[in-house]
Amino acid sequence: MNASVNRGCFISIEGTEGVGKSTQIQALTDRLSERGQSYVLTREPGGTEVGEAIRNLLLSTELPGMDHRTELLLMFAARAEHIHAKIIPALEAGSWVISDRFTDASFAYQGGGRQLPMEKIAGLESWLQEGFGPDFTLLLDAPVEVGLARAQKRGPQDRIEQEAVEFFERVRQTYLDRAAAEPDRFRIVDAAQDEQTVTRDVLLAIDDIARSWGAA
Repeated sequence: MNASVNRGCFISIEGTEGVGKSTQIQALTDRLSERGQSYVLTREPGGTEVGEAIRNLLLSTELPGMDHRTELLLMFAARAEHIHAKIIPALEAGSWVISDRFTDASFAYQGGGRQLPMEKIAGLESWLQEGFGPDFTLLLDAPVEVGLARAQKRGPQDRIEQEAVEFFERVRQTYLDRAAAEPDRFRIVDAAQDEQTVTRDVLLAIDDIARSWGAA
């Protein structure tokens, strides 16, 4: 579907820790504002009152560690609420939706990182999303050591950010594998570059997406 039927475009932003998602999302949404395009900015886990409560559970360093399957199911519980309470209504109203992470993150973090069976994650995706997903995904990619060095400068780390380097190597590789499998949906941006260059590439990508969506 595209702008010709007044349905908004759904874009997810993905990447491992420290790739600069927050900075680049700001640049991206500024560009949409310049274009006069209405948008909704959201995130996963989170995005709704229920989702934000689940997010606090998932990222808390004060709670005891949880089973990896519990983590996965909580992610999808938050996502189900997110899709039906926030994302679909916004798209149907004609707004674009920009989400800081979506289902690709579950494949990358719980599948790649936690090494849970990919087919189980795909089963949850099929059941809960029924084919729904992002129209486009921007993957901000950088070597793990670069991202983690940046992330450590931000302050206290949440439960997932405290994982080992090997965990994030698996996460990154899963993202790259998914991008290779769906080249029409993914746009990969080299996030190891300086901030201004990354922003330039992100804006080039969003302008290309807008043209392809019929919003130029």
